Amino acid sequence: MEISKLTKKRIQEYIKEGKRFDGRDLLDFRDIKIETDIIKNAEGSARVKFGDTEVLAGVKMDVGTPYADSEESGNLITTVELLPLSSPRFEPGPPGIEAIELARIVDRGIRESGYIDFDKLCIKKGEKVWNILIDIYSINDAGNLIDVSALAALIALKTAKFPKYDEKAEKVLFGEITNKKLPLTDKMPITFTYYKVGKNTIIDPVSDEQESSKSRISVSLMNGKELKISAIQKGGEEPFGKEETETIIDSFPSVLEVYIKKIEKTFKLE
Repeated sequence: MEISKLTKKRIQEYIKEGKRFDGRDLLDFRDIKIETDIIKNAEGSARVKFGDTEVLAGVKMDVGTPYADSEESGNLITTVELLPLSSPRFEPGPPGIEAIELARIVDRGIRESGYIDFDKLCIKKGEKVWNILIDIYSINDAGNLIDVSALAALIALKTAKFPKYDEKAEKVLFGEITNKKLPLTDKMPITFTYYKVGKNTIIDPVSDEQESSKSRISVSLMNGKELKISAIQKGGEEPFGKEETETIIDSFPSVLEVYIKKIEKTFKLE
């Protein structure tokens, strides 16, 4: 349900003063919670929450044919389903524009980073490769579905393991999981979205803040040996000026640190 003009004005005035109704600074996240291996029939899965925004992501794998221009590379397919139970804005039926764009942002961030070594997904050149399917479901939309979905997809990939494959029968034995993990590189893509509210930029908005924004920009950073951008997606009608862009770039290290700490804690990395 669309918020009133008065509410938008109040939010813009508050943010202009460097404040938010929930007490956060402009570039602070809500509390982030991550759970893994929660979908029994998936090869990998995760539940991620930013405050009250909640998303489930699952990874399934099967065997298919490669594309003609990449005969030795596996395939990645990302889909998003915005469930009506998560927001009155969403309706049942085929994916709408919002779901399609969200899926593309998540997919592009992963694909362009080089995080998945697609060549290692080849079973037989030109004939058989592994397909990786990421399915994302919104459980509750309280703002910033893009970043929550991207992180859920990333965690699901990190937990995923290959199902057994019977080479003689050329058949995937679904339900029988091996100990072999996906061929992932050190170019882990972290996606976060900046929203422009008035002349200020915020991150991880709640629903009312998101409704008050006229523009956003999603950035996927590769957290490898060197910090690089793997993908950018601009949305909304207003441009981001030079000062706003510089503010966004300057915030990369601190924003990235929040994600890395959460991911390391989840997987008990050192």
